[in-house]
This record gives sequence, structure tokens and C-alpha cells, in this order.
Amino acid sequence: MAVDIPPLIKPSHLRRRGGLWGECLAEFLGTLVIVAFGDGVVAMAVAALPGSDRTEGPTTFFLGAGDWLLIGWGWAFAVAFAVYVAGGVSGAHLNPAVTLAFALRRGFPWAKVAPYWLSQLVGAFAGAALVYAVYHDAINTFDQASQGPKTNGHTLASFSIFATFPAPYFHGGVWGPLVDQIVGTAFLLLLILAIVDARNTAPKGNLGPLLIGLAVGAIGLSYGANAGYAINPARDFGPRLFAYAAGWGDLALPGSLAGSFSHYWWIPIVGPFVGGVVGALVYDLLVGDVLHLRAQQTAPPPPGRTRGTPAPEEE
Repeated sequence: MAVDIPPLIKPSHLRRRGGLWGECLAEFLGTLVIVAFGDGVVAMAVAALPGSDRTEGPTTFFLGAGDWLLIGWGWAFAVAFAVYVAGGVSGAHLNPAVTLAFALRRGFPWAKVAPYWLSQLVGAFAGAALVYAVYHDAINTFDQASQGPKTNGHTLASFSIFATFPAPYFHGGVWGPLVDQIVGTAFLLLLILAIVDARNTAPKGNLGPLLIGLAVGAIGLSYGANAGYAINPARDFGPRLFAYAAGWGDLALPGSLAGSFSHYWWIPIVGPFVGGVVGALVYDLLVGDVLHLRAQQTAPPPPGRTRGTPAPEEE
């Protein structure tokens, strides 16, 4: 907007928000937006649509594989709009794995890492609380109508609104979900670095946030069923803490369901941290180093050609 927007707070009180404090507020709000829309779309699919007679029954959801598109697109929009919200202030990391990778490979100050992480975690917790405040009637109705194992009256399906767990075909194993989280987050960081790299084919016209959201959607559509594609320690652990406080008990922490999985809580934390670093290293090794070398050349060749390759003759 071209108009001059006066601040809500007196300028004398705004000065400390011009630095790290303001960046942390932006990370908090941006992560809240991610979870509010991301967990919100899962609440719609799992509890609100069935409970409002928009599906075949009060506990009927995901009748076909295509129904997963609702979740995939919802999270894509959530991330895109969150990056638009926070990007101008904090850079919109909104993910502890992104913050760690940027500290290791993009010169992000290590002194800011812990404050960013805390802001992201609190924002994710607040986003989950907001979703519960809006949808608790639908969630409780769904749980009451559902059959099968329950923890404090809550089902695994309603827990999926807030945090992730592994698919049954892993049979409670650790390595399958852990590798899934490493691979998914590696792709996330690789794609983010490619999108924001001005040396590469970076998008113009402020399209970066939209493309980052589409990257998250692509990961969800391709890898989401294995373990819910957390690919973000704050996005999983913040809502997990809220779910524990709201009554989901062992399903949330330590992340256990008898006969299915046990002590799962750490996998969506460790996996994304490892995967984020791997993705950054892979991008820099295979693409970033080449771009750096070409930037040092007096006349770098165009994409797809190497120095010394003659240009095709014009007809």
C-alpha cells in the first residue's frame, strides 16, 4: 500500500521492536498462521465436514485417495500466506529446521537461533489452541460418535488434527518414519534455497512465498501419507504440547498407541533437523557451488551451456 500507515504504538515504544524482538513477533505470528490454517483444514476434513452432514456419516472422511488433496492444498496455502505475513520482518523461517540450515549455510546469526525457535514453538502452540477453540464442538462430537480405541475419550483420528504419527505399515518401527522426515525436509530446504537464490532462476514479482507454499504442497502430495509430513519441528511439537494439555494424553506425549507406535514424539523433531541440513548441503554442493563459480567468471555462460561451447548459428 502506498499510503502512510501510522503505528498503533507510539514511536518511542517501538524502537526495541525494530530488532530481534520484532523479528520474534513476526515468527510467532507467521507460525501461528501456518498452524491455524494447516490444522484448521485437517479439523475440517476429520471432524467438521462429517459433523455438519457434508459426508456420508458423522465419522466418515477420506472416502477416496483424492480427498487427500484437501489436506495438501490447505497446508500449501497455509505456508504461502504465512510467509507473506512474516517475510518482510523476519525472513519468515517459521520452521526451526529452516533456521538451523540458514545458520549453518546462509550466515544467519547463531545468537538469533534460540529466540526464533522459541517464537516458532509458541506460535504453533497458539495456532493449535485457536483451532481447538473454533472446532472443539465438532471434535468432541466426532470422538463421541467414533468407535475403537480412545485415550481419555479422544481418538487417534482427532489427534491427527494437531500432530503426526506413523502409518500402520511401519508396524511401530522407527527408521521408516525417520527417513521419511529426513527426505521430506531435505526436499523442503532444497526447494526453498532454490526459490530464494538470486543467482538461480529466482521468481520475480514477490512470488517466492507462493512457490514455497506450493513446495510444501508437493511434498505433502508425494510423501504425506507415511508420517503426516510434519517437516517442521515447531509445527508438530507445538500442537502436540497443546493436545497433551487438552486431554489427548499418551497419544501426544510420549506419542504412543498400544500395538501401533511408541514414543514417537521425537521423530518429527530430529528428522526435520537432520533433513534440513542435508537438503541445504545437497543444494549448495550440486547447484550453489556451480552458481558461485559462474558468478566469479567475467562472462558466465548461459544456463545449460558450459564455457567454450559455441553458440548455435542464427538462421
